[in-house]
Amino acid sequence: MDDKLLWSKVLDNISNIVDPLSYETWFKNIDFIGIDGSNVRLVIPIMWYKSHIDRNYRDIILNSFNNLLTTPVDNIMYILKDNVADILEKDKEKIEKISDSSSIKENSNVNYIKNHSSNLNKNYTFESFVVGESNKFAQAAALAVAENPGTLYNPLFIYGNSGLGKTHLMHAIGNYIENKFEKRVLYVTSDDFMNDFTGLARKNNNTNNLDYVEFFKNKYRNVDVLLIDDIQFLGGAEKTQQEFFHTFNNLYNDSKQIIVSSDRSPEDLKVLEDRLRTRFAWGLQVDISPPDYDLKVAIIKKKLKREAITINDEVISFIASNIGNDVRQLEGSITRLVAYSAIMCVTDITLEFAMEALKDFTKKDAVTDQNNIRRIQKSVANFYKISFEDMKSKKRTPNLAIPRQVAMYLCRKLTDESFERIGIEFSGKNHATVIHACNKIEREMKINKDLSDAIHNIEKQLT
Repeated sequence: MDDKLLWSKVLDNISNIVDPLSYETWFKNIDFIGIDGSNVRLVIPIMWYKSHIDRNYRDIILNSFNNLLTTPVDNIMYILKDNVADILEKDKEKIEKISDSSSIKENSNVNYIKNHSSNLNKNYTFESFVVGESNKFAQAAALAVAENPGTLYNPLFIYGNSGLGKTHLMHAIGNYIENKFEKRVLYVTSDDFMNDFTGLARKNNNTNNLDYVEFFKNKYRNVDVLLIDDIQFLGGAEKTQQEFFHTFNNLYNDSKQIIVSSDRSPEDLKVLEDRLRTRFAWGLQVDISPPDYDLKVAIIKKKLKREAITINDEVISFIASNIGNDVRQLEGSITRLVAYSAIMCVTDITLEFAMEALKDFTKKDAVTDQNNIRRIQKSVANFYKISFEDMKSKKRTPNLAIPRQVAMYLCRKLTDESFERIGIEFSGKNHATVIHACNKIEREMKINKDLSDAIHNIEKQLT
């Protein structure tokens, strides 16, 4: 769309929003001479136009442009009418100066885009992501990044247990950016990155490895958005971490969007170098918790809709209550139920039939109550003579504070669970609360012998 047509459409939109008198007064006296980067360049007759338009119409103008553009603009550059000729002359000189070199670079870049593979799964979109209490913040953050790549939250760090939707959100971000902004997006797992870097290291032994070096840099640094999944698996790979560190810096300094996922927060990623974990904290960290009952029901119903099968609420309730806290398990149980009913030629799926079909799924969760965190919670509750339910509850009575903090401390000390996972088992406390509890108990034990003895006694019972 040329500048004249673009400005005409922008003015049409503005005229439908502001009153006719304001439109005639202000916008009839403004000219548009193009876009420079993310700046809309407007020509005004006198300088005091700038403050009035900025205060009253700035958002309307930018929104009107962004509704028509694939690459968003976020600023207005005001140019006095008397200075337009000089500005345009400088633009012309700049274009002539770089035309030869830029044409070569542009052709190369076009070929790269044409041959570029984003590795995105087109089925993973924001529309197909089921939102509930446990993931709504992560979903909102992901959408915000997708709408403002490289400018709002960079990097975006998504963490949570396996099977809760981290990968789905990453693909959704990539698909949204690719479709709306036509930017170069690359999704890889940490294994993919490691394998590519290992290939680079192997080829370094050969004298003719320049092509592969160029391939590696093009793949990971000549993109607008890099999404890397399961970053925790780079733990132990020191040289690969170094390369990712340099790749991260290169993209970040160029304002390219970086999105990373892990099964634990940056604070818990002790397997990675400090300088990497520090950089992950520069942007926004969001966690995804296991789905609650209502979200499980919503996920099941959406899966059933895709499978074109109807199941009564009693069966849905059974699945939501008994099939783990993993979205993949939930979806897998529906796939199993549909396949089982087809093989058995059953059209009316009763609760008894569902229980039989899914017995292997429910058996896996029969030992949930025996997990280490709950054992610790019960032992601490017994020692302090409070109920297990109160230990896990959101009550804030004084008699529960110390036992709950002791339990959190022992969960962290005696298990490999992350702060987030521990918090989930204490009525969804966030990881900062758990960290605070652990630090407080550690300090108290040094000066409070009774508390120290109590904790040692509970440890003995547990071990």
